[in-house]
Amino acid sequence: MRPYWTRAAAASALAASLTVAAAFPAAAAATPSVAWSDTKAQRAQLQQLARNLVNAGAPGVIVRVDDGSGQPIEIAEQATWTRQDHLLKAGDEFRVGSTTKTMVATLLLQLVAEGKLALTDPVEKWLPGKVPNGKAITLRMLLNHTSGLFDYTQDAVIRPSILGTDRRRWTSAKLLAVGVKHDPLFAPGAKWSYSNTNYAAVGAVLEQVTGAGLAELIRDRIARPLNLKHTYYPTDSTWRGSHAHGYELDAAHMPPAVPAEFRHFAGTAHHDHVDVSDNDPGWGGAAGAVVSTAQDWSRFYTALMSGKLLPAAQLAQMRTTVPVDPQQPDGPGYGLGIQTAATPCGTFWGHDGGIPGYLTTHLTDRTGGRTATVLISTEYWAEYEADPKIAKAAQALQSAVTCTMFGKPVPTAAHAG
Repeated sequence: MRPYWTRAAAASALAASLTVAAAFPAAAAATPSVAWSDTKAQRAQLQQLARNLVNAGAPGVIVRVDDGSGQPIEIAEQATWTRQDHLLKAGDEFRVGSTTKTMVATLLLQLVAEGKLALTDPVEKWLPGKVPNGKAITLRMLLNHTSGLFDYTQDAVIRPSILGTDRRRWTSAKLLAVGVKHDPLFAPGAKWSYSNTNYAAVGAVLEQVTGAGLAELIRDRIARPLNLKHTYYPTDSTWRGSHAHGYELDAAHMPPAVPAEFRHFAGTAHHDHVDVSDNDPGWGGAAGAVVSTAQDWSRFYTALMSGKLLPAAQLAQMRTTVPVDPQQPDGPGYGLGIQTAATPCGTFWGHDGGIPGYLTTHLTDRTGGRTATVLISTEYWAEYEADPKIAKAAQALQSAVTCTMFGKPVPTAAHAG
């Protein structure tokens, strides 16, 4: 299995979500179809694009855009057949997948600010004997994916958990052990390669240094201080509030591009899909298990980027990036748990997340004054680039959301999409 939360273009800038924000032509952004200041018209346009995505095959879509004007746009669209499971609302909880990494990186940087560890510390200092060549791998290399560690999600032992057929509980230590069984991809620091094993290691370090579990750390250091009532690290498959249902096609209707071994999901089947909402996300660990909402994540990004969660020095370290594609040294960059890329409407910071049933994109600007979230309640079409129709509609929506967040005209190309 390829790295689970990153795709395309040298394992990509940020998958079928963030990469499409940078993909639309600059010329298109110069031709407005709706004045950027017309909030009512913007909402109608985004709602139509979300509806187009549902018509293309997405079971559900949530959009939230805050351009800093004090009037966020919130949209929820769903396929008719999903209403028997749940009436989708813009405030519903969902699995954020790999966007978890931004929150976990924030926790580690808080400990750096408190003098409890340093980004230059070798992994061996905190996890002795647990990571081969751990003396040469620093905590910074884990956070920015330059360690060279193999991605544990590509190991077959994780597959039943991904599919929901194995409900064992994975710890950070166990996920790390799966990843380090494999030879490293390259020497530490030599280049960039997205690996969830990096964050399994970070999770283990956080637990070792603090003596607390990830659920406690996220609750006590982020969720409670920011009053994020629907943001938590789940310790099982249970949801705490009203939540979006996530779906994948059943085995008989999976696109040919999806390998046979990834076609059989656990869950309730209907309308050619399987409801995977109650499958345990624990295998995502510190790399991707967090639950949140669009509004909560907006509040988190605003606090993070404005300096409320990290001192200036650590926030600057988080924003220090390495190129994700060596052929594009000035292209998309990955910092410490966060990524950045330029679009015709502005340069965003953010992350995407993909876990069965949930594909999310979370964006912000450099100050945290503008935020945006898109949730699509199915994920495998992006993982395997298996559905061009959904991909085209998702790209149109993402392009429009990005421009709306920056207060720029929505490109006519996106509106037509």
